[in-house]
Amino acid sequence: MSRQTTIQPKSPLRAAKSAAGKTAAGKTVRRTKAQTVPYHHGALQEALLTAAEHILERDGLPGLTLRAAAREAGVSHAAPTHHFGDLTGLLSELAAVGFRRFREALQAAADQQSGPGARLDAMGSAYVSFAKAYPGMFTLMFRSERLDPTRPSLAEAMQASGAALGQAVGAQRQETIAQQAPSLQQAARIVRAWSMVHGFAVLLLDGRLREILAHLPPGESDATLLEAMINPGAEC
Repeated sequence: MSRQTTIQPKSPLRAAKSAAGKTAAGKTVRRTKAQTVPYHHGALQEALLTAAEHILERDGLPGLTLRAAAREAGVSHAAPTHHFGDLTGLLSELAAVGFRRFREALQAAADQQSGPGARLDAMGSAYVSFAKAYPGMFTLMFRSERLDPTRPSLAEAMQASGAALGQAVGAQRQETIAQQAPSLQQAARIVRAWSMVHGFAVLLLDGRLREILAHLPPGESDATLLEAMINPGAEC
């Protein structure tokens, strides 16, 4: 089985702020708190989401408010309300960004493998790698009480990521799984695969595996522990 995929977090906010802080002549200018950055409509929404993610990973979910996102993006306090309605709207759109990135990470990991079993294993490894790379985003994505799953963008992103796992399980079982009507055994296999890697990711992020990891043999890690769980019959 392949080693755990490493996902490097992106830093679009830093690049955006750097670009916004330079004049056409290339000189750096300082922006006071009273100043705001002009954006086109679509670019403003993306800038707010980027700012929100930056806050989420830096300060955690309690630190993410509409005013904090506006301040981070350098726009008026009314801008987030105009684009997202309320905090639930902002969090839901941010979670949709996370689910789309999540699906891309799982698919990219699977595409590096050939056999259906190896592809599913790679997706499990990428699942945990995503959680480690984006802990704030990962936690938000599965905080159902803070999200509105009826928002089209979030509903579509969640369904697409779920379908990716279902297709991988179906390929391993050499059968097609209807996402809206799986058999009991198909559903059990999907939930078994999902529960294992999701539970591992949550325990890892919460620090609950620290004691176990500290007593592993030399050279072993959370990645090799996960590999041994996913594929217990293989040498890791």
